[in-house]
Amino acid sequence: MESIAVEPKRRRWPWVLLVLLVLLAVLVVAAEFITRSVLPGIVRGIVIEQLDLPADQQLDVEADGILLPQLIAGRLDELHLSSDRVTLEGVTGAADVTATGVPLRGGDLASASGTVRIDQTQLSALLANSELPIESLALEAPNAIASGSISLFGTSIEVSLTLTPGAKDGAITLTPVSATLGGVVLDAQQLNDRFGSLAAQFTATQQLCIADRLPAGLTITGLRIDGTEAVIDLDVDGAIATDQTLLDPGVCP
Repeated sequence: MESIAVEPKRRRWPWVLLVLLVLLAVLVVAAEFITRSVLPGIVRGIVIEQLDLPADQQLDVEADGILLPQLIAGRLDELHLSSDRVTLEGVTGAADVTATGVPLRGGDLASASGTVRIDQTQLSALLANSELPIESLALEAPNAIASGSISLFGTSIEVSLTLTPGAKDGAITLTPVSATLGGVVLDAQQLNDRFGSLAAQFTATQQLCIADRLPAGLTITGLRIDGTEAVIDLDVDGAIATDQTLLDPGVCP
């Protein structure tokens, strides 16, 4: 009697494992996609509510890295917020902010910084309380040209000041480079030689606090002219995410 050969059963578990791995990868990719679609809207809503911005405020949100592990850990590595036009405490400009270590279950930010780009009209409004004669302002990188009039020896004289802006101790600084009086251009030394103490306001660096024009949690760390715009560098207090008072206007000494 002939024996019947029995084929050994094929091992199917490697194929099953492979299919499971593929399905898991697809689910992870889908979850990542959904997270990237949903998270920006959630963050945008929170920011708009906290800063009391208009409901239709344009605000772009982007998170770096693979999000699922960050969500599981409860903290985003890096988050970018940007807007072409936003108004905070009366100052309007284009804003770009980067925050690191963003907690998803409440808590302070590890760090945050950003820039705000404003035009000459906005910068002129910020400098309104300066002691310099600024009736109009033009931006010519790296300086700002302020024009106005002064009373000198009882006579009103048109003056144009070339100023280099900057920042120190959270305040704006304005360093005079030269002045044009009656069509004559004079540098700081020439002004001192001709007018002595009367020229002090045109030659000394002025410091101007604008903390009351910004949320208390923002500190100016730099100011420069870029083309026809002024770029303000800001440091953001990480506690602004938990301390409501840091969203209120700051105070000048």
